[in-house]
Amino acid sequence: MMGEKLMSSTAFDIEGVVRSRYSHGARRQEADLCCPVDYDPRYLEVIPQEIIERDYGCGDPSRHVRWGDTVLDLGSGSGKICYVASQVVGPEGRVIGVDMNPEMLGLARRFQDEVGRRIGWRNVEFRRARIQDLALDLEAVEAWLQINPVFGADDVNALEVEQARLRREAPLIPDTSIDVVVSNCVLNLVSDEEKQHLFPEIYRVLKKNGGRAVISDIVSDEPVPEGLKADPELWSGCVSGAMTEEEFLAAFQRVGFYGIEVLSRSRSPWRTVEGIEFRALTVRAFRGKEGACHETNKALMYRGPWRRVVDDDGHVFRRGERAAVCEKTFRIMSKEPYAGQFEPVLPLTAIEPTEARPFDCSRTAPRRPSETKGLNHGLTTPAREIVCGPDGDCC
Repeated sequence: MMGEKLMSSTAFDIEGVVRSRYSHGARRQEADLCCPVDYDPRYLEVIPQEIIERDYGCGDPSRHVRWGDTVLDLGSGSGKICYVASQVVGPEGRVIGVDMNPEMLGLARRFQDEVGRRIGWRNVEFRRARIQDLALDLEAVEAWLQINPVFGADDVNALEVEQARLRREAPLIPDTSIDVVVSNCVLNLVSDEEKQHLFPEIYRVLKKNGGRAVISDIVSDEPVPEGLKADPELWSGCVSGAMTEEEFLAAFQRVGFYGIEVLSRSRSPWRTVEGIEFRALTVRAFRGKEGACHETNKALMYRGPWRRVVDDDGHVFRRGERAAVCEKTFRIMSKEPYAGQFEPVLPLTAIEPTEARPFDCSRTAPRRPSETKGLNHGLTTPAREIVCGPDGDCC
């Protein structure tokens, strides 16, 4: 289809090579395309063996979805992760699998009714798109091309106009519509140029307050040289397109994610090529830093054990010190993955949002106790009986 192919700096068509190999993998099991992964056997009982055998991954991000979530699986392949997630999120949740490969989509869709009957509900759908362009519905583009075939430059321009219209008026995955994006050994299959669009797309579709990405992928311990990147077999085999561990984590931070953490990292490499080790890594990252910073006289006291820690915005939290924070930072640090690491310090008198002043988040400063005590900072009160529980909690 004209207008669909993405170009790369490599000497071969990355998208075409990947599509060809995974089309073969949809018809016949390819052991070289995956790492051994242990899945919860409870969730595999309802999934046909054909799907299980032709699933290619390096982790299990479905372990980190929750009841009621709307889940987006990038590069959903045979659909195994989608069908596992369907059981975890329950009938109140929703699962969307996105893949660009028609053969893989056909395999996943073939068992939708059967798996739905076994689970007890049907909340899974599969759509065709590139994971670096989640707004463009490729099946809608195909339907348009059936009526408007491309023969020349003017037709190409018309196709581009229609693609822009579809992204704008009928995005496949709308902005801020997803609770959790998962992916299993797929990001490394995207060309280096298109990876620049991939991470912003993941960020775009996640909900602003608490949306999260849980990505399992193959990473390298050293940069992959151009000689290996030029090998089609290694690229389609999840090797040549791997980012380094540092690059992978930095890509999340660049687009605005916070709370980025490594959930699992295989100790032994899956493959070693020319001395470079390739292993599986699962990363979780959160969206939710948007918005202005407001002064509400709140503070956070880092509990330890480190002497000090620094967050993604450069705030320095020293053990046992009340750090002045804005309302947004206070809210973020009160949730996962930070919950329990900080002692919240609330003002005696709450400040209404409409009365809050702007807060300078470019610096870190101690919060003076008088600020949280407000107008009552000179108050004297009688002693009261304190009862402490077995865990040291006092009330």
